[in-house]
Amino acid sequence: MTTFFYYPNKELQEELSCIAKALVAPGKGIIAADESNTTMGKRFQMIGLENTEENRRLYRQLLITTDPKISENISGFIMFHETLYQKTDAGVPFAEVLRKKGIIPGIKVDKNSVPLFCSMDEFTSQGLDDLHLRCAQYKKDGCDFAKWRVVMKIDKTTPSYHAIMENANVLARYAAICQSQHLVPVIESEVLMIGDHDLDRCQKVTETVLAAIFKALSDHHVYLEGVLLRPNMVTPGQSSHKNNTPADIGLSTILALRRTVPPAVPGILFLSGGQAEEEASVNLNATNNVPLCKPWALTFAFGRAMQVSALRSWGGKKDNVSNAQAELIKRARAHSLASIGKYVPGSIESLYGSEKLVIDSNEL
Repeated sequence: MTTFFYYPNKELQEELSCIAKALVAPGKGIIAADESNTTMGKRFQMIGLENTEENRRLYRQLLITTDPKISENISGFIMFHETLYQKTDAGVPFAEVLRKKGIIPGIKVDKNSVPLFCSMDEFTSQGLDDLHLRCAQYKKDGCDFAKWRVVMKIDKTTPSYHAIMENANVLARYAAICQSQHLVPVIESEVLMIGDHDLDRCQKVTETVLAAIFKALSDHHVYLEGVLLRPNMVTPGQSSHKNNTPADIGLSTILALRRTVPPAVPGILFLSGGQAEEEASVNLNATNNVPLCKPWALTFAFGRAMQVSALRSWGGKKDNVSNAQAELIKRARAHSLASIGKYVPGSIESLYGSEKLVIDSNEL
């Protein structure tokens, strides 16, 4: 196998590196509002709201038009394709609103999970065929980073080698395509909380999956200084009934990352999985306070753990928009403090901050 290849030219390296560093600037993280239309329908069921394009626009408008002070804690915003091309009531494109606040627009580019043939009921993600064309257009339309998600489930026989290798290579190909079109790829690898596995099992699976991903990124000549990782925190399965402390979760998470993620990666933006808003803040804070060398920024790219209180406070009613935005600002502040290890548990209360979020296989 030849070892002769090129990295991106210096100008592209600098562009990608600057975007990646801005997204993980101290005390800042990302709002992940890239739920598919189907998933948004499930969210709206919680508040008894019909899943229409206009209701989705109104909800995303609520998030995007929150007071500019939110940019003190938020660096980026991940959108769904539909959202990128929507506008405010005043006719201003959402991406333009974000940029005026100093928030970097991002876009989900995978086309959702599909069953992996002849696997142990596992999944892969589709969307590579026309990805270079879509990325080029998204860059022109104001996005500077992208996100692609793969999922791994833990049970007695999974994740299989087949699923790990398939998803690692899909992520690597996606990352290379993104970088070729001047987008920073966010590598989202989620080891699901579904199951009764313990903390140790989750840590070992997370290590195995991340090791495969970074080997694939190397094989595909991806420029690591222009990549961000969005992994799960290491937690026990939601059916395990294990009561590990935040310190336990933080230590297991850091050990898994130290064993697999190169220091060249600028930052790690955790997904929240099934964690409640407050729980996600507390565990992120504990992870940042683990007394081991951590060569990357450790921050957040939370979806549900950012939005639950805002969504429920809004309830689809215009009169509740300001209250919902206030909830969003509070949670952003809590997660921001956690990202620098300075969050005091319970010090920032959200209306629905303790609401546990249950994941099921139908959300994949």
